[in-house]
Amino acid sequence: MNIDKVLEKMTFEDAMNELENIVNALDKGDISLDKAIAAYDRGSKLKDHCEKKLNEAKMKVETIQMSENQELILNKANSLNPE
Repeated sequence: MNIDKVLEKMTFEDAMNELENIVNALDKGDISLDKAIAAYDRGSKLKDHCEKKLNEAKMKVETIQMSENQELILNKANSLNPE
């Protein structure tokens, strides 16, 4: 399976956990340069994935808030104009 497809199926929490592990390994400095470069590349992809997931969640919350606000406005309008 393609690495990008595996990444797309990852949850936000799993991606963050892997990203934290990569950061910790890089901070320790006990990996080879080649592995560090590969880890940095993977970390960059994980960061992008996490940002995408956060933006999706933000849009969902904003959509919910807009729906609630529209419902509140309609309810207020209906209470001012009883039929």
